Amino acid sequence: MASITASSVSFSASCPLKQNQVSNLKKVSLSFSGKSFPSLRLQPSRFRIACAAKPETVEKVCEIVRKQLALPADSAVTGESKFASLGADSLDTVEIVMGLEEEFGISVEEESAQTITTVQEAADMIENLKAKKA
Repeated sequence: MASITASSVSFSASCPLKQNQVSNLKKVSLSFSGKSFPSLRLQPSRFRIACAAKPETVEKVCEIVRKQLALPADSAVTGESKFASLGADSLDTVEIVMGLEEEFGISVEEESAQTITTVQEAADMIENLKAKKA
């Protein structure tokens, strides 16, 4: 069992997660099967809890990003790759999202599309939308 000491915590217990937010988190204490870990002090920053998308989803997203940005097949595109660092502008990002919608048979709301900045975020969003459809 894990415990979190914070002034504000909000997240879902099941995967895929949606709109996870933790604000003003200063200290985290974890305990698993009776074994305790010392408290961790966190620097003021964004703390994110997320379920990783399936590797095959991440790889498909990487392929779509390479295609939309006309990157060579051997270019290093991973889950951590940021669209901006790959040379994408806002129009490219819109085209990537449209390619993802077509490939995965999903529909992405405009607000969600504007928050996607990495391959992993796109893959996680896809998994979430596919789970909602099922």
